[in-house]
Amino acid sequence: MNPETLNLHLRKTLSRGRVAQSAPAGCPEIPLYLFDPSVLEGPLSHDEAQAVVAEPAYWSFCWASGQVLAQWILDHPMLVAGKTVLDFGSGSGVVAVAAARAGAARAIACDIDPAALDAAAANAELNGVQVELCADWAQWPGHLDLITAADVLYDPENRPLLEAFRASAEQVLLADSRIRNLANPAYDKQAVIEARTWPDLNEFEEFNKVRIYFARGRV
Repeated sequence: MNPETLNLHLRKTLSRGRVAQSAPAGCPEIPLYLFDPSVLEGPLSHDEAQAVVAEPAYWSFCWASGQVLAQWILDHPMLVAGKTVLDFGSGSGVVAVAAARAGAARAIACDIDPAALDAAAANAELNGVQVELCADWAQWPGHLDLITAADVLYDPENRPLLEAFRASAEQVLLADSRIRNLANPAYDKQAVIEARTWPDLNEFEEFNKVRIYFARGRV
């Protein structure tokens, strides 16, 4: 997957957009193709700003929770070693790449955004690992040992995912910086780790505290 494909995706909403290879501070062992902030030499035009807000390229940033979850997996490879791991809402693919690097038998990047799947493929190639792609996790035909997800609970309507994940895999590993209390006793908090989105979006400090949770599934 050529990074120029990612540039073409970015330029659909930002004519000056391009990616550059960088290593997020929260998981520096994993280089990624991410948004290059140096292209923003001046303010966005009204049309550019409207386009970016309407169709944000989430995959072109490595969000704090994704970095923390990826590093957690690299630091605890036994969580994924020899397993089939599906990363839900994969974005840049950083967590799926981490799972592959940590010894997962199969690492699957799942996202409804085709551009995100292209990003996951490009970033897997950059890291010399193989990552499978999936556009609809509910249609994944095989057994899942572990579902991972980072910052997918920002919308209250997504809360049912907590039990849907447990119904679909033997284990769930979740990172979230948006919800202070999951209100679900099946999910045990493992740690709270600070990180910042890369490139930095200067988000509120409260969104820089990432909580890691682990749950056993019901399959």
